[in-house]
Amino acid sequence: MISERREEKLRTVAANRQNFTVILENVHNPHNIGAVMRTCDAVGIYEVYILYTDPRQRSITLRDLQTTSTGVKKWVDIHLFNDSESCFKAVRKKYNKIYATHLNADAKSIYKTDLTENVALMFGNEHAGLTKEVLSHADGNILIPQVGMAQSLNISVACAVTLYETMR
Repeated sequence: MISERREEKLRTVAANRQNFTVILENVHNPHNIGAVMRTCDAVGIYEVYILYTDPRQRSITLRDLQTTSTGVKKWVDIHLFNDSESCFKAVRKKYNKIYATHLNADAKSIYKTDLTENVALMFGNEHAGLTKEVLSHADGNILIPQVGMAQSLNISVACAVTLYETMR
């Protein structure tokens, strides 16, 4: 038996689930993964795709990832992949567009991108970004406009900004 208050919370959360997701490629820092997972839960995302194309990370298991997302692991499903074809086949079954977050000339501002349809947003490794292999699956490339000298944000911060804009 659950309390009336708890039942109302569950109904509210279910009613606010979002129709977008995140794909993380080769993100190795457990704190970054945990922060992304918490942000996903905060905006109503119920599943995250984690892809390890780097052979050095292929030994990471679902159990390893679940310890990084303490607090939200029971609310956000983790789909773990070690090959991009399987990952993107699964993503394409549910999401119409896949946008990369990659700094290059063709990137379009998140504020000028239609994020109202069901989309998957890809974020890459803390140092190398997204691989060419994974970028080939993107329907477009987006970025967070920045006016400072440094043109990068921590992955968990970039993900949070992008997810809140997508939710808006």
